[in-house]
Amino acid sequence: MSVRHLDLLFQPQSIAVIGASSREASLGAVVWRNLVQGGFAGPLWPVNARAQTIGGVQTFADVESLPHAPDLAVICTPAAIIPGIIDALGRKGTRAAIVITAGLRAPSATPGVTIEQAMLDAARPYLLRVLGPNCIGLLAPAIGLNASFAPGQALPGHLAFLTQSGALATAMLDWANERRIGFSNFVSLGDSADVDFGDLLDYLGSDSNTRAILMYVESIKHARKFMSAARAAARNKPVIVVKAGRAPDGAKAAASHTGALAGSDTVFDAAVKRAGMLRVDTLEALLDAAETLAHPQPWRGERLAILTNGGGAGVLAADALQLRGGTPAKLSQESLLALDAALPTGWSRGNPIDIIGDAPVGRYTDALKVLLAAPEVDGVLFMHAPTAIVPAPDIANACLPLMKGAGKPVIACWLGGTSVKSARETSEAQGIACYSTPERSVAAWLQLQDYQRNQQALLQLPEAARPHAASDGAAAPDPQSREKARAIVAQALRDGREWLDEVEAMALLECYRIPTVATAMARTPDEAVAAAAHLGYPVALKILSAQILHKSDVGGVVLGLRSGDEVHDAAIRMRQRVAHDVPHAHVTGYTVQKMAVASGMRELIAGISTDPVFGPVVLFGEGGTEVELRGDRSIGLPPLNDVLANDMVAHTQVGRLLKGYRGKAPADMNAVTATLLQLSAIACDLAGVVELDINPLLAGPHGVLAVDARIRVRTPALPGDGRLALRPYPSELEQAASVDGSALLLRPIRPDDGERLKAFYAAATPDDMRLRFFLARRVVPHSELARYCQIDYDREMTFVAMDGDAIAGEVRAVCDPDNRQAEFAIQVASGWQKRGLGSVLMDKLLRYLERRGTAEVLGQCLKDNRGMAALATQKGFSVQATDDNLVHMRRVLDASQACDAPDQPR
Repeated sequence: MSVRHLDLLFQPQSIAVIGASSREASLGAVVWRNLVQGGFAGPLWPVNARAQTIGGVQTFADVESLPHAPDLAVICTPAAIIPGIIDALGRKGTRAAIVITAGLRAPSATPGVTIEQAMLDAARPYLLRVLGPNCIGLLAPAIGLNASFAPGQALPGHLAFLTQSGALATAMLDWANERRIGFSNFVSLGDSADVDFGDLLDYLGSDSNTRAILMYVESIKHARKFMSAARAAARNKPVIVVKAGRAPDGAKAAASHTGALAGSDTVFDAAVKRAGMLRVDTLEALLDAAETLAHPQPWRGERLAILTNGGGAGVLAADALQLRGGTPAKLSQESLLALDAALPTGWSRGNPIDIIGDAPVGRYTDALKVLLAAPEVDGVLFMHAPTAIVPAPDIANACLPLMKGAGKPVIACWLGGTSVKSARETSEAQGIACYSTPERSVAAWLQLQDYQRNQQALLQLPEAARPHAASDGAAAPDPQSREKARAIVAQALRDGREWLDEVEAMALLECYRIPTVATAMARTPDEAVAAAAHLGYPVALKILSAQILHKSDVGGVVLGLRSGDEVHDAAIRMRQRVAHDVPHAHVTGYTVQKMAVASGMRELIAGISTDPVFGPVVLFGEGGTEVELRGDRSIGLPPLNDVLANDMVAHTQVGRLLKGYRGKAPADMNAVTATLLQLSAIACDLAGVVELDINPLLAGPHGVLAVDARIRVRTPALPGDGRLALRPYPSELEQAASVDGSALLLRPIRPDDGERLKAFYAAATPDDMRLRFFLARRVVPHSELARYCQIDYDREMTFVAMDGDAIAGEVRAVCDPDNRQAEFAIQVASGWQKRGLGSVLMDKLLRYLERRGTAEVLGQCLKDNRGMAALATQKGFSVQATDDNLVHMRRVLDASQACDAPDQPR
């Protein structure tokens, strides 16, 4: 990912249009006219070899003839000559271009190379960034930039809109202008040959003129790049997505249930949630969500109170809320009494709060004050239908100050047209989200709710890991078990097999401490009888064949066998039936399993699937033979932790049933989530496992049991963890260290370090905290702790020195998306200062940054932090004091130390 030279794309000082034209309705003519009419203040240079002037402006025959290198070039020429134009621009000094032209995926003059690839090859030596090709272009209204062939200009505003659809770009622009919605930037990505969503999210996520980012997505190319950028941007501002392709094409044929259930759209949903973004279904909802989220109010919870002067409108809103899974607030006795004093006798005495159609202004304000003060109400939907009693503007003028000063979200709904237009405009002007119907108002509340849920996932601090636990909180397999699992996969790949047999599958699960039924393999009916006697009756008998995956469909499963004769007879009949029904199948024998006691147990499904974009995902839901029909499942992107695994379970219907109901004992929820954590570990550890299906996974009060498992293996296309959308905890960076005679563990920070980090800061002296954060503080907020612990290992790193279970020191670095610079910070606990720990931590960080190829490290400290300045000098930093009471530290790193070792970000 890279933001390099994107400033020239969005804030150019000069622009050249290559292929500018005066021929009416031509692409070059429309782009040139839009640029001129947009009001761009810098020089505009048309390039056209055949015309002397265009619109009275002198033209230039080619790129070489331009008076200076343009910051931005907009290219509207035939596709075949674009690679040469890009090369000429690069040599001239231009570093950003928009390629409007389509058709670049056609072959170029070089055999086997497309025009698009030739264009990228020409741009690469100059780090010239290309937006497009096959795009509408880009608009930045604040600087009068309309480098597009869109039909008209965009209004200035604070929303950024990114789209892969050109047709949708023009429609959205027209629609937004009608609604008087403005944009900071309006970008058509087209084919995204170079600049893509990840690059734009990185740039716009830090753009002070952009309050929210709206995206229309058709496809994602680079999952890890997209997820890193999206998570970073979503921490700064709302990122709202509408994606095409939500409806399935039909039932997906798959060899395992997990493969069938983990469709690409459900995986994209999981990615959006994990990144803290919000997904909506329609373009109208996209703009509604932007209106709701652009003016943030303190979030209290999901309980909504509906205040209305019309009973019918209130009922419509209440129905919409409950039908879509929302939570109506249940008014307390204190609130009911307060409303009794404010409202006429006979009011609804419930939620919705109907204040009756003849309500004067005072009745609105009195009722609103009660709801805003009620602790059981987390948010208010304020609804008004026009009446002849009181003009809507009077009600707005009285109530809007209360809404703006509320310590909880308030959404306004002004029903009607002309008579409420002024009230609606006043609400919008004062930053209160406003809608015209009950249903849209409730939808906006639920969007806000979903967004907050996803944002909370970014702020979760899982419980501290259990002793001898893996970094994600689950009990980790020992190194010997992990190597055994890898050997099972490797052997199958060497044999050219795509599926593990059932004995191998169960053995792999056991390596990761997932409880399984006792399983044995038999080649003949007699061996099956012997295996059953060893396991103990009753047993299940299953056919063993690489060509038969769904065994029950061909009579390949017999349950509850209680004697050797039954086992022998079942084995012979099973082979005969399979020979008749599936004559091509090569039967290698049978598996014999101890029958699981299923009484009081619920059938679940848990597994792994591999998405073509986002890589491995973990699936959970209700199991059984009809699992595809039920569709009760949730999906998570590994690596998972306790919080994320519990959230996966909670977002299914069967997850609620596992808690117990109607006298049925609850299942062991810790065992269920531990299974998901171990599946996450398999997805991270075993690159060859592309599909894993445990169905059923029995869950009951005393734990879980994997009864049947199928595992598909394949040689990975990407090595190591490169196939994962999120880089997992880099355990290979853990290192033992001796400091002043004491043994410490240096390791990357983990999401479950929140309480440890909180204690570390709490134990620091006020002066240590001032030197670290440049201000006096005693408490670090929860959101900040979460941000410090839940780092993106692909672009930042924090090493902590662990003294047992306590943090003795930390050093952190955040790299820019181009990996050119990293900014560092360091803090050492009071008891460890002046003992050499700071030096050890700095050495660890600098070695890591050198190996990942970071160009230089920067830092700042206060002038009176002499210890930090001395340490930096010792480590080869240049140290320079400034007039603003700061010391600036800088060190250029040795590029020759960069490597592609497995512990480096990819």
